[in-house]
Amino acid sequence: MSGGNGSTHPPFAVAVDLAIFTIRDGALSVLLVERGEEPFAGHWALPGGFVEPDEDAEQAAWRELHEETGLSRTSARFSGYLEQLRTYSAPDRDPRMRVVSIAHVALAPDLPDPTAGTDATDARWWVVDDLLEPAEGGAAEAPELAFDHRQILLDARERVRAKLEYTTLATEFVAEPFTLPELRRVYTAVWGTPPDLGNFRRKVLGTEGFVLPTESRGTASEGGGRPALLYRRGPARQIFPPMVRSQT
Repeated sequence: MSGGNGSTHPPFAVAVDLAIFTIRDGALSVLLVERGEEPFAGHWALPGGFVEPDEDAEQAAWRELHEETGLSRTSARFSGYLEQLRTYSAPDRDPRMRVVSIAHVALAPDLPDPTAGTDATDARWWVVDDLLEPAEGGAAEAPELAFDHRQILLDARERVRAKLEYTTLATEFVAEPFTLPELRRVYTAVWGTPPDLGNFRRKVLGTEGFVLPTESRGTASEGGGRPALLYRRGPARQIFPPMVRSQT
């Protein structure tokens, strides 16, 4: 560690960026904001902001999360899942100055339509695969994300995909109580392919504490079959052996 008072170092800032996921219309979706200020005015970006002098990175992430999901304007509190993803520190990632960003992943079911904040002109949910894997000749061209946010989004999607293999994180995407078919649709949305039905049921029902049955059933199916049992999240956090996704 070098000596000196550090006065020769250029200014830099610490920020947080949030990949906020939910499932809408059966697809994994992420919240983006259209920037209203330079740099990258008019570009879409992950929500986030600078860490204030009186807060740490986690506090800043929670603050931005409530502001960007609209929950700060209601009496509700974000009841979903938040975890730190990784730190992004490339010297040229922000043209204003050296900005180190601590990215976070958040997810919850049934998040509301967003409202643009003071420094954004628009905010909306985007299907993640449309952003990262746009189809050729599609109806709408995917926007180019500001800063290094495409890489952050790629890393965040892979983090969630991987954690669904060895943890019970999928239950954070569904509102309680839920049915097993609803839970399986989470895996389909996140992985892009449905898990094997038999293996899925064995893992979910065979892992102690993955889900807890209730004494209720859901609504009758369209085919007139018996309504599915309803479950709640259990205390288990790990799945072993993991429920490995198909690589096809």
